[in-house]
Amino acid sequence: MKMAIQFWAGKGLSQKQRFVTIRHGYHGDTFGAMSVCDPINGMHTLFANVLPKQHFVESPTSRFGEACSNNDIRPMIEALGEYNDQVAAVILEPVVQGAGGMRFYSADYLVRLRELCDQYNVLLIFDEIATGFGRTGKLFACEHADVTPDILCLGKALTGGYMTLAATLATSNISSTISQGNPGLFMHGPTFMANPLACATALASINLLLNSPWQDCVLTIEAGLREGLEPCKRLAHVMDVRVLGAIGVIELVATVDLKYVQPLFVEQGVWVRPFGRLIYLMPPFIINTKDLKALTDGVAEVVSRLG
Repeated sequence: MKMAIQFWAGKGLSQKQRFVTIRHGYHGDTFGAMSVCDPINGMHTLFANVLPKQHFVESPTSRFGEACSNNDIRPMIEALGEYNDQVAAVILEPVVQGAGGMRFYSADYLVRLRELCDQYNVLLIFDEIATGFGRTGKLFACEHADVTPDILCLGKALTGGYMTLAATLATSNISSTISQGNPGLFMHGPTFMANPLACATALASINLLLNSPWQDCVLTIEAGLREGLEPCKRLAHVMDVRVLGAIGVIELVATVDLKYVQPLFVEQGVWVRPFGRLIYLMPPFIINTKDLKALTDGVAEVVSRLG
């Protein structure tokens, strides 16, 4: 977000400091990130009065694999048409919204959004902290739409979870504008930036991933999740079951009672972390079919008792 603001300052458009995002998003727990998390179902209502005010539009309802409807894209058209002179960027999680609801939406929405951002002179930021490095079946979720953002946020799976590390990628246009503007460098410098151990871990993890049959692993996990969670679709207290790549989601009608349900999962020999009305699974790519079946069988058994 700082990068986007500094880019426009370098272009002489320092008034472009706000962000547009879709509802049901989650981007993190620091102040800037909190400001673009969903203000209604997010976790940050305590800080609502001190966060920067951003522009929220309705998230698309067209599901993954469907075309983006005109109704889905209209709120974004209206927001950018009205606020583009003050908006630095649109920021969102491509294809899969994570902790804001584990929603899978039309990849075509990203295609139309890219066109709108170009039309209204606004940057496009993709947050792939949760979706990057193969989780959705593509190396990056934006590849489902064949769309390139101006700025790409990565983390978590960047190191395989072994070390704390995040990365922000930007186009040459972004980097050169910031470098050539005042003060001539990006005004950001975390204490452990470019930590050698974390970077070495990331390189090892990425090489391990890219030199493995990760696509086949994800397809196998996807098939196992579809088969294993299928019985849940027939339960009246289950609203939806959805699977994409190595992500499986059971959405219940009612909120999960964690104090009641967590011991049930442990009894079944599985450890998952439900939240709200959602029980979701994101298994490691190295999981074998036996363990995956044990996981889905255990989850399905617990879900069947929740009615």
